[in-house]
Amino acid sequence: MPHEPRPGADDPRLALTLSGGGAFGAAHVGVLQVLEERGVRPGIVTGTSSGALVGAAYAAGLDGEAIEEIARRFRWTRIAKWTAKPRWGVLDTRVVTAALERLLGEDPRIEDLPRVFGAVATDLRTRRAVTIHSGPLSLALRATIAVPGILPPVRIGGCLLADGGMVDNVPHAAARELGAERVIVVNLHAKWENVRMMRTNTKIADLARDPSVVLVQPEMERMAQWTMRDVPRLIAEGRRAATAALDA
Repeated sequence: MPHEPRPGADDPRLALTLSGGGAFGAAHVGVLQVLEERGVRPGIVTGTSSGALVGAAYAAGLDGEAIEEIARRFRWTRIAKWTAKPRWGVLDTRVVTAALERLLGEDPRIEDLPRVFGAVATDLRTRRAVTIHSGPLSLALRATIAVPGILPPVRIGGCLLADGGMVDNVPHAAARELGAERVIVVNLHAKWENVRMMRTNTKIADLARDPSVVLVQPEMERMAQWTMRDVPRLIAEGRRAATAALDA
């Protein structure tokens, strides 16, 4: 019989994958809280865009209550500010480093986090997804949130990287790359899809049929995607969707 993780320990074979979606990412907080309450402890976390921001906090060891407090206080100026010298973007994301230092006391290296973490970005030259799983956490987060034309791309290892959602908004494959045998996937566009996200439909259908995947699908309809006004509702919806998925 395969070894099961001891109570209270992270499961090194279980991953949590968090999709992108701007302010919708607050729903991930509710999912994390339900997992925490049920003693489900993924040892691997992958995410893109806002999913990577929430996933990074979880991988750094913060609990659901602490991450909810961050989400309720979050403002976009924590991760980007206007720049007088725009270059490939009208905002500057270097403030991410200072935000991490305030939150964690440092800008940690990803490989030193308590949980395995991968932020997924898009290589602008090859148009392929890249999983950033080592190096400064701030650089990885700046890359995965870099919406072209708004936030500047980031150079890492010879690649010019931008928002991972352009090619893989539900980075389940990254979790497998990092060693996951089972994955809890949180898809923030469950019942409706905008034009940019239509290509995820087939992938989500495949994940729903995979017995090694638990698919959590918060419903984002009538929620604000680019303002923080619906954060409490989004967290509650994440809790609802996670409870439904785990009970099923």
